Amino acid sequence: MGLMLGYVFLGLSLSAPIGPINAAQLDAGIKKGFWHSWLIGLGAMTADIVYMLMVYMGIVHFINIPFMQAFLWLFGSFVLIYTGVESLLGIEQAMETKRNNGDTRLKSFMSGFLISLSNPMTILFWLGIYGSVLAETASKYNVEQIIMYSFAIIFGILIWDVSMAGVASYARKLFTSRILKGISILSGVSLIGIGLYFGYKAIDLLFLKH
Repeated sequence: MGLMLGYVFLGLSLSAPIGPINAAQLDAGIKKGFWHSWLIGLGAMTADIVYMLMVYMGIVHFINIPFMQAFLWLFGSFVLIYTGVESLLGIEQAMETKRNNGDTRLKSFMSGFLISLSNPMTILFWLGIYGSVLAETASKYNVEQIIMYSFAIIFGILIWDVSMAGVASYARKLFTSRILKGISILSGVSLIGIGLYFGYKAIDLLFLKH
């Protein structure tokens, strides 16, 4: 049981660092409420599961190809900058209505999925962390236990996503419109900033490194 809780805590630890998903969840929770924020997290978790399966099946080695790495950086840059700009452009309307009914829950889910799937840091993260965990557990446990511990990691991620969505949606009631607007602007700028960094990494990989 203690080992299982350790893997749940690992999932929590993996989700906690501030990044594009947390910024997007915070922004969605403020503008649209709990469910949209949670679905962004759920979409991101789905992408995490995809990469966990790729690591488990050993089909991620093609990521080491420079062209593929550059493509991932560029794709991630586009998704994050687009999401950030869309967020900034929709702030006024969201602050007026307190809920943007134009966005479906499926769109929120797909937004989280694409942000996480196109984030090269997510890929490198799962290669490094989950790859190490997999190597460690495979040497000591059978396949059923490996799957069980992998689900414990996913459960930890799910706990964090629900917590983030709850905090973000509660902030809508706690803070004034001016503070909420400021948080939304900060979240949007953060997404654009990370996207620009990803773009720089792609250019660096394609043109600056020899």
